[in-house]
Amino acid sequence: MYLLWGFYMQQDNESNPIKRMAELLRQGATLTDLSCPVCVSPLFRLHDGTLWCAKDEKKVVVVKEGEQPPVVQQTTPKTSVAYDKLEVILMAKIADIQSKIEKTNDIDELQKLTVALSELLNNVDKIKKLKV
Repeated sequence: MYLLWGFYMQQDNESNPIKRMAELLRQGATLTDLSCPVCVSPLFRLHDGTLWCAKDEKKVVVVKEGEQPPVVQQTTPKTSVAYDKLEVILMAKIADIQSKIEKTNDIDELQKLTVALSELLNNVDKIKKLKV
């Protein structure tokens, strides 16, 4: 019997899990017969042999029953400070864009601003996942 142990890892993403799964397949990942222990989504095997849940954006490690899962490296204080600083910078940029959105009446400009806002929010979300 096998137990699955998942933990967060950084991975480029799109907002739709199906799109992320399709992108993994395009990049040569293999769809496995295993499912994520958290969300029951299918797991993919990446080129380096890593099992990956595209829905949760987590690395999944297979551990035989009775064995200990591998030790997950915690972020160092230096890394944590860098993530915190980057998050503050991105939040300031989000506030700037919000202000510009409130002031603009140009549809093209509004579209560009909302795309930029969406990307910034995705990046803030990624940073928060890395800090877990």
